[in-house]
Amino acid sequence: MNRSKDGEPNRSETRGSDFLQLDPADAPPGGLADWLAGRLRAAVADGRLPVGTRLPATRVLAAELRVSRGAVTDAYQRLADEGHLAGRGRAGTVVVAAPLDPAPAPRPERTTRPTRATTTSPPAPAPPAPFPKNPGADIFDVLRDLPARIDLSPGLPDLAAFPRAAWHRAERTVLRDLPAAGLGYGDPRGTPALRTAVAAWLARYRGIRTDPAGIVVVAGTAQALGLVARVLTREGIDRIAVEDPGSLGVRQHLAHWGMGTPPVPVDTAGIRVDRLRATGAPAVLLTPAHQFPTGAVLGGDRRRDLTRWAAAGGLVIEDDYDAEHRYDRPPVPALRSLLPDRAFYLGSVSKLLAPALRTGWILPPPPHLDAVIAEKRFADLGNAALPQLVLAELMNSGEMERILRLLRRRHRRRRDTMIQAIAEHLPTAAVHGAAAGLHLTITFPGHPPGPHDTAFHDTALAAAALEHGVKTHPLSWHTQRPHPPGLVLGYAAVPTSAITDAIAALAQALHHIDTQPATARAASNSASHRSR
Repeated sequence: MNRSKDGEPNRSETRGSDFLQLDPADAPPGGLADWLAGRLRAAVADGRLPVGTRLPATRVLAAELRVSRGAVTDAYQRLADEGHLAGRGRAGTVVVAAPLDPAPAPRPERTTRPTRATTTSPPAPAPPAPFPKNPGADIFDVLRDLPARIDLSPGLPDLAAFPRAAWHRAERTVLRDLPAAGLGYGDPRGTPALRTAVAAWLARYRGIRTDPAGIVVVAGTAQALGLVARVLTREGIDRIAVEDPGSLGVRQHLAHWGMGTPPVPVDTAGIRVDRLRATGAPAVLLTPAHQFPTGAVLGGDRRRDLTRWAAAGGLVIEDDYDAEHRYDRPPVPALRSLLPDRAFYLGSVSKLLAPALRTGWILPPPPHLDAVIAEKRFADLGNAALPQLVLAELMNSGEMERILRLLRRRHRRRRDTMIQAIAEHLPTAAVHGAAAGLHLTITFPGHPPGPHDTAFHDTALAAAALEHGVKTHPLSWHTQRPHPPGLVLGYAAVPTSAITDAIAALAQALHHIDTQPATARAASNSASHRSR
């Protein structure tokens, strides 16, 4: 048997380290420490080893490279002497210097004397307007990146209220009890624990009685819309009617999956079912418990009429996006409780806990359940299991109810503050949707848009508000037909101390728009309408 002598490395074994892909075979003879120090120095310079990076222990790296520990220690010491590394005791050796600037690339030599034409740069293109009339698919990404002193964007819960301690406790409980098999691939519908917890939650709070086997856990409402759209497309459906006003984001998602979105008017009693029939669309997407963005609740007569429409073959997609957040009105049962065989029900924890969890659920009608499961399977094999199990623990322990009670009290105070500030600073504005939800919508009945967009327009107002440090949505983004100008104002994520300041700034922005000359207002509207 061929064995190496004790204490000598076996040269037949692979040498090298995944760390910086170091291979000592690249070192020149007798220059191992110099070579290693140079590789480390280069990694600090180009940012592969940023400040704060902990280097492997000299013993570990020497073993991986199958070289003497002294060579590694020597290389580390050279960079320490240069001020790039420092020993931190049990924390090990870390990078302490900012990355070295790489040598600047040489400038190309100028071979000819520049002419006037080459020295005059063309004018830089104007930056895209932040509030175009026809926003592109990335508009919400663009808007999120815009700095603002106060962010009144709708759709955000109070992220500061996320129950970090409770989540941590639930996570420890889950990991303590989770068998090894629970870390493998699971059911594409989601973990049984979360589906059971969701079924109980929906029975308690939304009046829906369902078997956990009929629930599919998804990565938020956005994925649910994609799954539904793909299932319906396979059935030959290419149009889903939507509320108007209605969510721009929802329309964008449906359009991405090839769906037409004919608009159906909404009034104070919800969607006009007679107008829905007139579209001839085979399916409709609704927010019946708290219509986005007007806040209307689908009334009893409309619900009965919608039930008749569905019984005649129509499909309902119910987006129950913030139904738990109500303040001044009794609860409204979900449509799914009335239409178990004709309604897709969509819910999530994005407005209750945080959008970052990317966790929601869909209850397909029984005839569509298998098709939705198949789409989910081939989309991602199912949501990550650990967050599902933690969420189930929060639901089963009563922690979610406690969070909901806390948020209702906090949101009610913020809503009341916003309504009071609007009455003081924007007395001509009409307030809509105050009884529930996470946002208000205000319209300006005295400011109808002109025939050539030379009068007041809400995109210009939103742009002026941003100049005053306040970010919000123009109502026209969420409409397809002509509608009075307005703004959609989120209040859930804004401290009460900032809400009054924000509304005062909106009043200043409105005054700025009102006092602009007609020609300047037309130019401002034209700029704000340019598509990205």
